[in-house]
Amino acid sequence: MSAVLFDVPGPKALARQRVYTAVGTLAMAAVLAWALWKLWDTEQITPDKWAAFTKPLIIGALAEGLVTTLSAAAVAIVLAIVFGAVFAAGRLSDHAWIRVPSVTIVEFFRAVPLLLLILFIFLAFGKTFGPFWALVVGLMLYNGSVLAEIFRAGILAVPRGQSEAGYAIGLRKSQVMSLVLAPQAVRSMLPAIISQCVVALKDTALGYVIGAPGIVKVGEEIYISPLYNNPLTVGIVLAAIFIVINYGLGRLAQWLESRMRRQGRRVVPVAAVPGAGPEAGASRGD
Repeated sequence: MSAVLFDVPGPKALARQRVYTAVGTLAMAAVLAWALWKLWDTEQITPDKWAAFTKPLIIGALAEGLVTTLSAAAVAIVLAIVFGAVFAAGRLSDHAWIRVPSVTIVEFFRAVPLLLLILFIFLAFGKTFGPFWALVVGLMLYNGSVLAEIFRAGILAVPRGQSEAGYAIGLRKSQVMSLVLAPQAVRSMLPAIISQCVVALKDTALGYVIGAPGIVKVGEEIYISPLYNNPLTVGIVLAAIFIVINYGLGRLAQWLESRMRRQGRRVVPVAAVPGAGPEAGASRGD
């Protein structure tokens, strides 16, 4: 297949590519080394700048902030999934009085910048909600609207014959959706759902603008302290924490996708589906 899109490189071309790769790698290493040397020379990454992260009090504060951040992300993701499922079903409804409001709500919250949405909720309802719940509600509305589109696209991606087969054996539309379409759509939607969960986790950092509690707020308190005054190292530590967590979520998505793909190859008896009689056939594939 590689020869279809471009000519396969010959020995001379391969040799040039190896030279270009080596030169590019050395150039990038030189730039990185120069940047690190400048940071060291200006005392931005010297050992004293990292001393704060060896103190139990600072480590405990970061751990507490991380728990708060993960809690906000978890609550927002759960609410967003429920929100997305409800409005995805509304968008797929045959009744215009349900479908049109659902489309309007989903498109509105997808179009509004998340930072402005969080700020508006805090300014309008901050005294009632507080900064934590203002952040959670903003994340729920935005990510729930995106998930609604993911769910709708996943359902529509299932071959039409699957729903027709369900109707043929006497299932109602709600049964076709929950027993036939949704289980098959989940396998295709799962990577996008996990990706949106990663986005929600990263976007918890936007709570910084409204003073929401979390690891970013703790980081701010560390780097503005006259005792430490180390914004660069705080930023590096916070970035590393988010990268590790998001990488873990990405690996989880890959594992779940491969597991569900293996399960999808199994044969499931139609008789196991409520409403399906013996006349529908002995078995069918997922």
